[in-house]
Amino acid sequence: MLLGVYTFWDAIWTMIVFFAWIMFITWVILLLIDNFRRSDHSGWAKAGWAVFIIFLPIIGAVTYTIARPTTGDDYGWDTGSGYAPSARTSTAEELARLNQLRTEGAISDAEFEDLKARTIAAS
Repeated sequence: MLLGVYTFWDAIWTMIVFFAWIMFITWVILLLIDNFRRSDHSGWAKAGWAVFIIFLPIIGAVTYTIARPTTGDDYGWDTGSGYAPSARTSTAEELARLNQLRTEGAISDAEFEDLKARTIAAS
C-alpha cells in the first residue's frame, strides 16, 4: 500500500467505526436517562449505576442492560389504573364517559357539571 493513499474501503471502514461509536454513546446516554428516571432505585443506587456506567462504560452498560427489570411501572405511573397518561380522547368521548359515570351513580350531577365545564374549557 502506498503511503498516503486512502482507499474506498478505508473510508467505508472509517464510517462503520464512527457510527458504531455513535451508537454506543447513544446507548450509554439512554441507559443513564433510564437510570435516573427509575422510581425503584434509591439515590445511592442511581449514583452507583451512573459511576459504573461512566467509568466502565462497556461493562457497566452491558451489566445494567442485563440487570434491569422489565417491569412497566418503574417510572412512577400506574399502569393498572386503566387510564394511560399518554391516552388522548376527544371532547365528545370524554363527555360520553362522564355521562356514563353519572348514569351509573359514580359521580353526582354537580360533579358531572363541574367536570363537563372543565372538559369543554380544556378543549
